[in-house]
Amino acid sequence: MADNVLDASGLICPMPLLKTKLKLNAMQPGEELEVIATDAGSARDIPAFLKLSSHILVSTLETDGCYHFVIRRGN
Repeated sequence: MADNVLDASGLICPMPLLKTKLKLNAMQPGEELEVIATDAGSARDIPAFLKLSSHILVSTLETDGCYHFVIRRGN
């Protein structure tokens, strides 16, 4: 179970990614964030951002056009 949840459903690119960045910045290292998005660009943008950061993509799931990401806040 994630420590925080960000529901970005209905938002279009680049808002899900921007809100994810802001939420992660407000969290403590080691905390987990679940992001829920409906924009297909999120499936590409969020993992690409995480590869360039200290954050860890714990899991990702896509069901019926809804994307779920669990991210562990890095240092």
